[in-house]
Amino acid sequence: MSKSFWGIFIIVLGVIAIFFVNFFQNITNADEQNFNLLKETTEAAMYDAFDFASYRAYGAIRIDREKFVENFLRRFAQNVNLGTTYKIQIYDVNEMPPKVSIKVSSSNTANFTGEVLEFDVTNKLDAILETPY
Repeated sequence: MSKSFWGIFIIVLGVIAIFFVNFFQNITNADEQNFNLLKETTEAAMYDAFDFASYRAYGAIRIDREKFVENFLRRFAQNVNLGTTYKIQIYDVNEMPPKVSIKVSSSNTANFTGEVLEFDVTNKLDAILETPY
């Protein structure tokens, strides 16, 4: 009888361990996906917002603020997970020299024994457009 209880205990412990590994893997993947999406989207939006007219006329490297925000939001919205709510805060957009500061927050929820657990994942990025001389 005691050996059967040990067997049940090991099976229950294995199921609980698999649940926790899966739960924390989902949180980690959400953070990694958000950061990579933020980084790639910011870089692409900065290149799209590059002002070629000012570069040709004066040799100045600058970006257009409105174009950057429009391109960033469009690109970010195309690639996000539709089941997650995102909050995007654009703190600073310098046109010359090209620099942006962006913060993206998302909220992940999970049900655990009738309790709703909510985790906030926040990623912040400061980006400078570099060009070779």
